[in-house]
Amino acid sequence: MYERFIKRTLDFAGASFLLIITSPVFIAITIIVKLTSRGPAIFKQERTGLNGELFTMRKFRSMAKDNDVHDAKSGDKVTKVGKILRATSLDELPQLINVLRGDMSFIGPRPWIPTYYEHMNLEQRRRNNVRPGITGLAQAYGRNNLSIHEKINYDVEYVDNMSLRGDLKVIFVTVKTLFDHEAHELGKGGIHEELDVLRSQNGNELARG
Repeated sequence: MYERFIKRTLDFAGASFLLIITSPVFIAITIIVKLTSRGPAIFKQERTGLNGELFTMRKFRSMAKDNDVHDAKSGDKVTKVGKILRATSLDELPQLINVLRGDMSFIGPRPWIPTYYEHMNLEQRRRNNVRPGITGLAQAYGRNNLSIHEKINYDVEYVDNMSLRGDLKVIFVTVKTLFDHEAHELGKGGIHEELDVLRSQNGNELARG
């Protein structure tokens, strides 16, 4: 009931409201990104969403043109503006459009690129039984300090216990985490870096966790 009707209604209403009130910020960041580096202001990438379906996720571009956002060796290619956007999570602002379209939710497992979905077992793929989120349990309670398997466990736990109360708690903890400099350390390796390492070692490694 909550997932099918209430959650989607709240997502749509919330995304509509936030897109309106943040429109000046949205426009300002778009202009700044365009003026300070070559390339489009919005970075688009195919990600795995609800039930494994693919969708195009949007973020403000934080890296120099032609550099993949999940490239493990590209930390030094992040632009000066990009570092600020990442530190404040403002690079995620365009994902409000994804929420409005129904591709994503405010709360849910973070969307990964299709390659990593292919290396999950059936239990791990349950994280895609709900819409991916701008933030989720793993981001609220560990961010970059968790291993891949810990993040997946948090994601599956969210799927099994999804509720309005739980979503509100995740939002509260996420906001608190944004002001925790240790949890939000600039330049720290993310989930895609660790996944790339595992994949290079053994294509089935992820499924063994």
